Amino acid sequence: MLDSVNFSPLSQAPSLSGGFLDPGKTVLEFDVKEGMSIADFGCGTGYFTILLGQKVGKDGKVYALDVQEPPLDSVRAKAKAVGLENIEAIRANLEVLGSSRLPDNSQDMVLLANILFQSTKKREIISEAARVLKTGGSLIVIDWKKGTGGGPPDELRAEPTEMKALLSADIFSFQKDIDAGSFHYGMMFVKR
Repeated sequence: MLDSVNFSPLSQAPSLSGGFLDPGKTVLEFDVKEGMSIADFGCGTGYFTILLGQKVGKDGKVYALDVQEPPLDSVRAKAKAVGLENIEAIRANLEVLGSSRLPDNSQDMVLLANILFQSTKKREIISEAARVLKTGGSLIVIDWKKGTGGGPPDELRAEPTEMKALLSADIFSFQKDIDAGSFHYGMMFVKR
């Protein structure tokens, strides 16, 4: 499959996520700039990682973090196939503070795409994101909407209002909603 996928045009990414999410369109709302350092928590096979690597350019860096090694191998292969040398894949249990091994206050952005619904330790994952984010850095959350079908069962999904309440504590302030399509909601927060 890798040979048949062209990662250059952002519009070609939807086929990589099973049609539930259009990473190419969604990433345009992230306000990514060249030279940024971004951590993609729970990167999976890199739906967003490759696109972010292209957008931050050669002076930027994307850290692809996942608890499983096979998806990280896929990210490494995809990055190599498109000539991206600014992506580093790291195996980490993001439910454990410090497990990413990224320095404190080192990231301009952290992406949590389809990761929080999988965990009963959402606060721990958010704490790790807060630890590595710079003050003024962006936290992007993309997760499944309830009642849309496809994907995980509704009982694993959080309402956007629940997610805002979880994140809009002392550390983050809500910035804006992100259009993540019919099956997902997206939000941007800023670290205070």
